[in-house]
Amino acid sequence: MLKDLFYRRRQYATLGTAAEPKPVQKPPEVVERDVPKGLVQKCEACGNLLMAKELQKHVYTCPECNFHFRVDARTRVELTLDTGTFIELDAGITSTNPLGFPEYESKLAKAQSATGMVEGALTGRGEIDGMPVLMAVMDPGFMMGSMGAAVGEKLTRAMERACVERKPLILFTASGGARMQEAILSLMQMAKTSVALRRMHDSGVLFVSVITHPTTGGVSASFASLGDIIIAEPGAMFGFAGRRVVEQTMRQKLPDDFQTAEFNLKHGMVDKVVHRKQMRDALAAIVRIHTARGWADAD
Repeated sequence: MLKDLFYRRRQYATLGTAAEPKPVQKPPEVVERDVPKGLVQKCEACGNLLMAKELQKHVYTCPECNFHFRVDARTRVELTLDTGTFIELDAGITSTNPLGFPEYESKLAKAQSATGMVEGALTGRGEIDGMPVLMAVMDPGFMMGSMGAAVGEKLTRAMERACVERKPLILFTASGGARMQEAILSLMQMAKTSVALRRMHDSGVLFVSVITHPTTGGVSASFASLGDIIIAEPGAMFGFAGRRVVEQTMRQKLPDDFQTAEFNLKHGMVDKVVHRKQMRDALAAIVRIHTARGWADAD
């Protein structure tokens, strides 16, 4: 029939039976493990990553660029003196808060907890290559190695013992300067230590000052600069005021190596720059020469 010519059966799209959805597989859980603190150290100069054992092997210097890492006072003793010979002195001397400076006690407690020391300097007797010496080390991690009344007292006692016992004194400096929380009492330590060193000089007792990074402020302006022999580690900052302050005061651009150990050597403020790997041998040689010439027994 004609109507059938114009009639079309409607076509419907059919959907098949829906397939069962596949279960979504969860990715395996990633177990995050904390890297033990101190296991890896990054060189501040070249970015080289060093394992703790490798760093210790290279006496805490970078084998790629010779950058010298900061070390604490007890590690410095271990690197310098004969094993098992160090006897700590005046361990009980600690700072107080005579001026009532806000939060000073809490900062002291925090520094003591972080470093395991009661003050910013470690002093004692020991031997280097079998030769008796007195040794003092400032710890840069204890309130930036700042010098307060307790630090000044410990260093002064070490100097006085050197005079009495007629033994050379080796002093490693690392400090941001006088401790501001103790104001004039900390500044007084500059004169106090300088007078003690004058007595050492008059007695003919050797004083070796070893400059490590950083040595600035009141420490650089007093006993750090008064050694009979002044040695510095490579790249150590050694100066009074900061670079920016000096530039603003002088109104001129300073050299790139300003206040470094090498700059001070060039200008006669340091006698020798010695790599940490050779430091122990260099100090032993100085003490040996001093002992051989009989200066320690001079009247």
